[in-house]
Amino acid sequence: MARRMIDDAEGAAALRAVVDGATDRPLVATAVRWTLQRLAEDVPGNSVEVRVPPFAAVQAVPGPRHTRGTPPNVIETDAATWIELATGTLRWDDPTAAVRVSASGSRADLASFLPVRTQGLGPAD
Repeated sequence: MARRMIDDAEGAAALRAVVDGATDRPLVATAVRWTLQRLAEDVPGNSVEVRVPPFAAVQAVPGPRHTRGTPPNVIETDAATWIELATGTLRWDDPTAAVRVSASGSRADLASFLPVRTQGLGPAD
């Protein structure tokens, strides 16, 4: 079954609302899922799993494909931290990010892929 893709206009609107302070769970979920979707589209691959529980997880970054068990390269964080990273409000190499993000594996570094490309993908960008 194909995974549902979030429309760019819908995702951009949700992201804008969350960045502006909205805490409504459906908006946060859409913003997280859409930015993860953008990451996976812009940096295709299967070597790193990026998890933002309870909302979503994607595989991205070129490299060896992982198929069974716990992936060797895992990044996990909460929704608020992911939104900050995805939008560039928080930089990957910021010491605060190191405390708020769990990253394991030799490829678990998203510095060169963040912020996620979101500009020009929705109304009123």
